[in-house]
Amino acid sequence: MTDSAEELEARISGLRAEVRRAAAAGDRVGARQMRARLRQAESDWDAVVLGSMPAEPEQVEAPGVPVREHVHRALTLLSVPSAPKLVLATHDAFFSGELLPARLTSLRRDEERSFRSAPYARPYYLCAALTTDLLAPARGLMAVSSWPLERRMVGPLSPRVGLLVSAIRLAEHLTAQPAAESAGRRVLWRLAVSIPGVRGAPDALDPAAVIAAARRELAVHEDEDARQRRSAAHRAADQLADPAAQLFGVRLGVADRRRIEVK
Repeated sequence: MTDSAEELEARISGLRAEVRRAAAAGDRVGARQMRARLRQAESDWDAVVLGSMPAEPEQVEAPGVPVREHVHRALTLLSVPSAPKLVLATHDAFFSGELLPARLTSLRRDEERSFRSAPYARPYYLCAALTTDLLAPARGLMAVSSWPLERRMVGPLSPRVGLLVSAIRLAEHLTAQPAAESAGRRVLWRLAVSIPGVRGAPDALDPAAVIAAARRELAVHEDEDARQRRSAAHRAADQLADPAAQLFGVRLGVADRRRIEVK
């Protein structure tokens, strides 16, 4: 599910055109939203073409670094909606700085409050994954607002697909970041132990074997999961007029007492 440099370059070109069109039409909110997605695409291009650089300043802990930036790093590496426990483990294994579990408790609520008070004022927000059936917040899963809507949807197959994608991403990162090898292998092992064909204790785990096994199983589920998420994303774009609802979901008990149509 990782895009190639060519795909990212095409996306960047398209997003730049969308930013210009929105700005020319006077759609400042839309222009900001497209600009945030453009920044994320450019960041993804850097990671694909230039690789991860552990000595880069942005990965060095400094006093006062917001917790949202730590979480964003981990989610960007995992690349799929993820539970706080996995986010914490990934951050601790692959990044510097301390991230305490208690600091994640109210994070998404704070992000929603910030977005509602000043929409798109930040390049990204830590938001909810949305369920494909009810378009409601998926319990216990975090996502990034700059991801395309379909990437933030979670359907019946998504937990398994997400595990496989995360395992591939961490295994690829381990190959490029041997300094994180010991702690990173333990996190990878906890994901990979359920993948058929992967064997061995954490210290004996072969990242290349994990990637191959995960891709074999991913080929079975990925297309159907993507189809379900695309369909749900189209419904969400049509039914959720409020931009905040597209990021943080709807609360069915107070959502105008309307029934969300499931096609």
